Amino acid sequence: MTDPPTTRIGVAIDIPEPWGSLLTRRRAEAGDPQAAYTPAHVTLLGPTEVPTAALPAIEERLEGIADAQEPFTVHLRGTGTFRPVTEVVFVTLAAGISECELLAAAIAATEGVNRGSRFPYHPHVTVAQDVPGPALDAVFDDLAEFEARFEVPAFTLFSHDLSDGGDGPWTRRRDYKLGGLR
Repeated sequence: MTDPPTTRIGVAIDIPEPWGSLLTRRRAEAGDPQAAYTPAHVTLLGPTEVPTAALPAIEERLEGIADAQEPFTVHLRGTGTFRPVTEVVFVTLAAGISECELLAAAIAATEGVNRGSRFPYHPHVTVAQDVPGPALDAVFDDLAEFEARFEVPAFTLFSHDLSDGGDGPWTRRRDYKLGGLR
């Protein structure tokens, strides 16, 4: 018996320009190979395999989640790290944390989205991951004074082609405008 087809999805808030390309470029300069496939973002749902047949229901639920959340402001400020637990350096959220937490919790509770997580949800923008210690230290120091403030009008559902082993770029599947922006 063959397993039903699955699709890898993720849900994120894009970091707008000029900050998105700056943070993605800095991630690439740190030697993080994910920078080539993953533009700067705040993750709401990390990579999750779902039954392909469940995608229409998941997309419908994401519409309801987006409708229930008013647009909000994210304020990025400074850097943080998950070291020594994981080799990650990130830009921190100074505002917009609770809105991201509420969105992430609602998305994770969507039927068909069964993603266990090793760590509690912590909204952030990864700028280096799984690179040598000196590269992590450098990006941590370089972006320590980083600051950006922007409105979040939507979040995005991404999908990942698993036919290439899941190593290729993420594809933007659909944007979900937050309530009041229809």
